[in-house]
Amino acid sequence: MLFHVRMDVAIPHDLDPGRRAELIATEKARAVELQRAGTWVHLWRVVGQYSNISVFDVDSADQLHQILWSLPLFPFMTVTVTALTTHPSSLSEVDG
Repeated sequence: MLFHVRMDVAIPHDLDPGRRAELIATEKARAVELQRAGTWVHLWRVVGQYSNISVFDVDSADQLHQILWSLPLFPFMTVTVTALTTHPSSLSEVDG
């Protein structure tokens, strides 16, 4: 199942700088791990914001839920999830 996920991050400004750096580093490592596993298939930055647009390929909504909750920055995120399906006019659908 494919899901479009927007993540808007708002780390508190008064968070200890060392803790902030640690969270960002572990978040990056987790994102790389999920991309290498083929689960996090697209990751784009939203220009001018601490946000991203991503596409996840998972077996279920429950699996996506588990993944999102495993992200180190999740407590500081506003997340919007949209389930995706193929479009009948998509060239990939026409080509079979």
